[in-house]
Amino acid sequence: MDKPTFSLDKNRLRLRQDALEVVRTRLKSDFVGIDDIIDNLLDYIQVWYLVPEILSRPIIVCLWGMTGVGKTDLVRRLVKYLEFQERFVEVELGNTDNTTFFSSVNAIFTANGITDGKPAIVLFDEIQRFYTVESDGSPVQSTKFNDFWELLSDGRLAKREKEDFDYYISDFMFNQRQRNRNPEPGPDAYAESVGLWEARNLKKMLGMDEDVVDIADMTKVQMLERIIEAKTRKKVFEPVDYSQTLILISGNLDEAFQMASHTSDSEVDADIYHAFTKKITAVDIKNALTRRFRPEQVARFGNIHLIYPSLRKADFELLIQKEVEKIVQRTFDNFGVRVDISNSIYQLIYRNGVFPVQGVRPVFSSVTDILETNLSKFLFETLHRDKTTVSVSYNAQEQNLVAEIDDIKILLPFVGRIDKIRQSNINDVVANVSIHEAGHAVAYIELFGLAPLQLKSKVASSYAAGFTFPHEIYETKEHLIKKIKVFLAGGIAEEIVFGAQNATVGRLNDRENASMLVMDYLRRYGFDQRFQANYTLEYGFAMDKFNTDQAVEKMIAELVHETRSLLEENRPFLQKIARVLFEKGSLEAKQISEIAAQAGKTALIKEEGYLHLPNYLQLLDQP
Repeated sequence: MDKPTFSLDKNRLRLRQDALEVVRTRLKSDFVGIDDIIDNLLDYIQVWYLVPEILSRPIIVCLWGMTGVGKTDLVRRLVKYLEFQERFVEVELGNTDNTTFFSSVNAIFTANGITDGKPAIVLFDEIQRFYTVESDGSPVQSTKFNDFWELLSDGRLAKREKEDFDYYISDFMFNQRQRNRNPEPGPDAYAESVGLWEARNLKKMLGMDEDVVDIADMTKVQMLERIIEAKTRKKVFEPVDYSQTLILISGNLDEAFQMASHTSDSEVDADIYHAFTKKITAVDIKNALTRRFRPEQVARFGNIHLIYPSLRKADFELLIQKEVEKIVQRTFDNFGVRVDISNSIYQLIYRNGVFPVQGVRPVFSSVTDILETNLSKFLFETLHRDKTTVSVSYNAQEQNLVAEIDDIKILLPFVGRIDKIRQSNINDVVANVSIHEAGHAVAYIELFGLAPLQLKSKVASSYAAGFTFPHEIYETKEHLIKKIKVFLAGGIAEEIVFGAQNATVGRLNDRENASMLVMDYLRRYGFDQRFQANYTLEYGFAMDKFNTDQAVEKMIAELVHETRSLLEENRPFLQKIARVLFEKGSLEAKQISEIAAQAGKTALIKEEGYLHLPNYLQLLDQP
């Protein structure tokens, strides 16, 4: 049996394990809401960090999530805490010429001096920009960074061509012949030192262990001998082995995180988005990747996919608290003034700073805009009065920031930027939106027996609008019909309460969704016995889809009639929900359920991640 090529230093192993735990603790103190991601990441890289010598191929870990959840920053902090800054390369690949100066991964690695096969960390960030498949499925005509796939495949990259060595040898020999033909007084050219510029290139080319400064002090004849020796050994022509490299791939995949496009939604409960993103699996990620990369390329990303959920409401609150505490501490350290921040300030920042799908960046901006900027004005007054404490709060009714310095109150008129937009909503429009959303809610309660997760009639929009947030509904024949009725209910509710002539165009998106579901019901799923072909546009031999147009129109008309009857029967319930929604602007599931109970209705409260589906297991054994 062959002897092992390295010996396991148990003391080094223990020290590195301890160091990794310190890194784990530090990262969890830096970031909010991603403890599981941190634990999984450090568990996956443990082998690489403790005993990289045993690896036969690089560790590849993929980080996926919406913007602002901390993917890139987590990697940078990890590198810093592991003290790998000199062995770290951050790369953004792309298909355009202005993405980066380089056209190959090999060139990037060479420029950063990590061609020696020793442990290193590489982050390929924003990888979604390096797509190889167009949106229509055709391949991208690009030849840049082809060696990226070679690296992911076996962890090896071609090091250099034979001509590189021949160039240096012939260059030295040519210069020496020139010296012999035209001798000049002075030192021999071969006795001259190599110099720093050549030393850097030669160190990379030969994989020398010496420092660049020591190589620069060598004479040119010494370097020529080293080059000839290296060329004779031929080992330098072999591919560089990157098996001891930790490869991290990061990106945003809108195909998997479909809610990522809702960038203006500051009203949707962060916990709802969190519940939906928690359900995204590695299979969803692989399916999303196939929309951007060829199947064989998707396989090379490996199976280690860390999926960031969007942050919960509690995460955003903790993040705001941490940022405010930093400001309070800096104020005390720099000026000796203690600042007491009221809970009303935290609420003000949350209302105006949290956009769930945009992550942490808007929060940081709002903390500065609301607190840090205005605190400086109160701080001046505190110091001017020779005081050392100040309490800061927000009076939402009077729309003032309030500073209390002993028994003195200082008022500063202030309205949050998003609050200002909400307040611009006209009451008549909000009343209209309230009935519209109440229509959706009543149909949802009557048909599914569930309280919607959230109702909104006052949102941060220059044009008043609202939404009804449902649960995830398992799509069956019966459920499709019910979903169509829920979509239709908003516009029909407006007609019932305000009259058909006063119904608005706010039904547009609802009607589009309802029509698509009806067409799918008939043309794709074959739920109507009269139409059993799959009416698609992708195949030339498909039957003419216009054959079903009359059936689509008839089915929608029937469902409109049924939905109208359902709402008219529940008009008092409809108007009760609308009235409360108008007054409050927003209703949570518990509030909706209570209103339903007062009307003798049952509206079950289910958590954000609840999937509504038939009891198939019970039905399985029925005769």
